Amino acid sequence: MFNFKKYFIMARKIDKIIIHCAATPEGRDVKTETIKSWHVKGNGWSDIGYHFVIELDGAVKNGRPLHRSGAHTKGHNATSIGICYVGGIDKDKKPKDTRTEAQRKAMDQLVDDLKMEHPTATIHGHNEFAAKACPSFDVSKEYGAPKPKATKVKKTTTKE
Repeated sequence: MFNFKKYFIMARKIDKIIIHCAATPEGRDVKTETIKSWHVKGNGWSDIGYHFVIELDGAVKNGRPLHRSGAHTKGHNATSIGICYVGGIDKDKKPKDTRTEAQRKAMDQLVDDLKMEHPTATIHGHNEFAAKACPSFDVSKEYGAPKPKATKVKKTTTKE
C-alpha cells in the first residue's frame, strides 16, 4: 500500500478518482517521462496532467503531486485524482482495452489504496465527463457504479 501521508499533507478534498488511457497503441512502451513531455512541451502545462501513470510492466509512476490539482478532466481537476494507463488504442487507432495483466493488477491495487485514503471518492472513466472513448473500458462495470450521494431526510412532525 502506498503511504501518501508520508510525503505531504493533503489539503484538497477528493471526491473522484478518474481513470484515463494514454491513447497509445497496444504494446508501445511509452514511459511516464514521455507523457510528461507531451503535456509540458506540447501543451505548455507546468507538469504532467495525471497524478499516476501505470506503465506496461505494471509500474505505478508518480506524476503530478497529489496536493496539486491535476490537468486531466476539465471541470473536475480541483477535486479529483487522475490515473492514466499506457495504451488504450489498437494498431488502427481504435479504442481498445489494452491493459496488460500487470497493469490491471497495479490499477486495482492503486484504486484500492486511493479508496482507503479517500473513502467517499467515486471512481469514473474520463468518458463520463468528455465525448471520448478514454479509458477504453467500462470503469463502472469494473469498479462499480458511483453511489448516489446520501441526502438528508427531512423530519416532519405530526400533530395529534
